[in-house]
Amino acid sequence: MMYIFKDAHIYLENEFKRASLIVNNGIIQAVDFNGSSVSNFNGSIVDCSNYYIFPGLADVHVHFREPGFSYKETIKSGSNAAAHGGYTTVSTMPNLNPVPDSLENLKVQLDIIQKDSLIDIIPYGAITVGEMGEKLSDLDELAPYVCAFTDDGRGVQNEQMMLQAMQKAKSLNKIIAAHCEDNSLLNGGYIHDGEYAKKHNHKGISSESEWKQVERDLKLVEKSGCAYHVCHISTKETVELIRQAKKQGLNVTCETAPHYLLLTDNDLQEDARFKMNPPLRSEEDKAALIEGILDGTIELIATDHAPHTLEEKSQELAKSPMGIVGLETAFPLMYTHFVKKGILSLEKLIQLMSINPNNRFYGNMTDKGLQVGQKADFTVYDLNQAYTIDPNKFYTQGRSCPFDGWEVFGRCLGTWANGKIAFLDDALIN
Repeated sequence: MMYIFKDAHIYLENEFKRASLIVNNGIIQAVDFNGSSVSNFNGSIVDCSNYYIFPGLADVHVHFREPGFSYKETIKSGSNAAAHGGYTTVSTMPNLNPVPDSLENLKVQLDIIQKDSLIDIIPYGAITVGEMGEKLSDLDELAPYVCAFTDDGRGVQNEQMMLQAMQKAKSLNKIIAAHCEDNSLLNGGYIHDGEYAKKHNHKGISSESEWKQVERDLKLVEKSGCAYHVCHISTKETVELIRQAKKQGLNVTCETAPHYLLLTDNDLQEDARFKMNPPLRSEEDKAALIEGILDGTIELIATDHAPHTLEEKSQELAKSPMGIVGLETAFPLMYTHFVKKGILSLEKLIQLMSINPNNRFYGNMTDKGLQVGQKADFTVYDLNQAYTIDPNKFYTQGRSCPFDGWEVFGRCLGTWANGKIAFLDDALIN
């Protein structure tokens, strides 16, 4: 099937240009800037004069829960949600059953991905066996099949174990992606140790529990020379530590998520849709994260998409599990509250949510884009369409979302992943 996406705003060479995109059987056939060659092609013409086409979004931090916890999410439902949000590549975290700490265990997940995924899923391997922090996983045999190594959901508590992991990852040319959390500083907390926790008699999670382990790991990066990535940063201290590490020339990156850029503990309610790990922090922390985005300290935006059942998230704050969903709301939220308000350019947002994560994590593992001859891997967005976020309309199995009822701009109309249609809205073709 040939599609001619006529007169769109297309992200090409780091900027948006008016052009028509011709896709034939999943391959980019031509990019026509003046309309002279469109007539040479016989395909389904799609009027894209009001639409934007840009490379498929990439999320280096999602939980699709399968194998082991498919009552929360599956590869099929998670990838469907991703496609509806404009994502074409994601990486799944290893807190699964079985944990992907060996090739045998990883193959269980890879087989499901091969069978059910609508997009590219490049999983993580676990740093330690069972994510227990006691023995290194078989990193050598996992390395060809994973994007990086992480024990996400648990910080590696033993310093020597983390150093050993970094040294091995360095030898394999792989990234260590760290969930930074010092268990000795948690004290049973489940929301930020701030004013809301004090007023409502909740146990708080200190900022120090995050940044102290980042500080430890950065010293280990200096020793090992490892490529290092910090997951879901949330504190001002972490931002400054990463900033200084970059100035030292360390091979370090980090990510944050839309909820840390848009919400604080002042927004908390007695509702588990505001509960995630790390927790929503202070206004000062949010400001530091935004500054980190603006000055390049934070180069990636991820969602930490973490679905749970309605029953699980209907419990009180103290008893409910950590995690919210985000794949279907991340881009519209960031576009509405950062691009439309003039804080970020649209091009910068594409870098944060597509170009940078692809470059950092996937490299030669994927061959995609908007160049002639490549497999179609892009998303089509109507950035002028306004609507209200309604979790009951999500494609993920999860419904826990702190942005329920928020008005946003930007609706995904179609996603081509690795040369195939992953999602196509009737409004785009009809």
